Amino acid sequence: MDLLETWRDLPAAQQPDWPDPARVQDVAAQLSKLPPLVFAGECDQLKGHLAAVARGEAFVLQGGDCAETFSGATADDVRNKLKTLLQMAVVLTYAASVPVVKIGRMAGQFAKPRSKPSEVRDGVELPAYRGDMVNGFDFTPESRVPDPERLLRAYHAAAVTLNLTRAFTQGGYADLRQVHAWNHDFVAESPAGRRYERLAGEIDRALAFMHAAGADPEEFHRVEVYSSHEALLLDYERALTRVDSRSGLPYDVSAHFLWIGERTRQLDGAHVEFMRHIRNPIGVKLGPTTTAEDALALIERLDPDREPGRLTFVTRMGAKRIREHLPALVEKVTASGAQVAWICDPMHGNTFESESGYKTRRFDDVLDEVAGFFEVHRALGTHPGGVHLEFTGDDVTECVGGGHDIVDDDLHQRYETACDPRLNRGQALDLAFMVAEMYRVGK
Repeated sequence: MDLLETWRDLPAAQQPDWPDPARVQDVAAQLSKLPPLVFAGECDQLKGHLAAVARGEAFVLQGGDCAETFSGATADDVRNKLKTLLQMAVVLTYAASVPVVKIGRMAGQFAKPRSKPSEVRDGVELPAYRGDMVNGFDFTPESRVPDPERLLRAYHAAAVTLNLTRAFTQGGYADLRQVHAWNHDFVAESPAGRRYERLAGEIDRALAFMHAAGADPEEFHRVEVYSSHEALLLDYERALTRVDSRSGLPYDVSAHFLWIGERTRQLDGAHVEFMRHIRNPIGVKLGPTTTAEDALALIERLDPDREPGRLTFVTRMGAKRIREHLPALVEKVTASGAQVAWICDPMHGNTFESESGYKTRRFDDVLDEVAGFFEVHRALGTHPGGVHLEFTGDDVTECVGGGHDIVDDDLHQRYETACDPRLNRGQALDLAFMVAEMYRVGK
């Protein structure tokens, strides 16, 4: 029996209603012959870093677009997202005094689960937009038809994004001193700049000392940024699964890190079945309805050998629920002896519709969920292992609040997301400094 095919016999949630299944098979066959986007050795390297997170020796910063678009696979867009990720990482690295594992929510986040299969506007009902990998954003019958050719376009857009990422992170753009200089500009412009000035000054002095001592390690000039996305469309993920020539084990080479969403984590479902057979480090999103028994069953299914770094739980409870629901999960998982990394997604549990009709999030709710995440782990003596954010490097107006205090009436100015509201660059950096302060206080 081919273990990589057993998922096909199980119910698969959130899959497109492809009008021509035979064409999907043809496209999958083409994808299966294309070069890997990432390599098994890189996945193993990330697994080692995540094992350090599970031991309390590192912190994860994972973030990027809610839903990538094909038009966003440009040098400017990729650079701006990376710039924000790197700026946040410098602040967190210094504050935590431990390595920060940088994972981009990019180069594959082209498909989205939806709460409803269709969308109604002005009495017209059409299939929901499921991401550029499936159909178009325009609200027309032609655009909303699922098109399997988009799977190939997603592969090529991911390849472009990864090539740009590697060029930026290995070619001098990510030099630590340069990235920190960007933070000087942010501190000067931010309404909360004085609050961050002390920490920025400390980083300055640390870098000056290193320079005076003649220390110039290679790590100052280049960084590792890993790719990740939700493993949603199983035909695409299966087509990009390869058997590693070194070990003879299967890896999904569409990304370094893949996660199962809150809507697709059924124990008897196709997503869990597929993911348990690949050797990448993997994550599972856990919402407020998750029980400790659910979490333990997922561990047994996805990490039966208790391999450090293999499994990450990404909690998405909502600011009002995290302090109530998270403790039991952490307590019972810890008592079981499983070594999982715990990461907080403070975005998805805090979405609401504003009075002006835009889907949005309050910056204060995002911050409060992260604070609750830290409080729970500090109280239990466990490690708050990281944050999973949706942000962009652009000055969009999608989430309310933050240092420049975007209000409901501002949302229309630059509401550009293809799906959920994202933090803009200023809000993301505000959050990084605040998370840094939480980490310092808790140490």
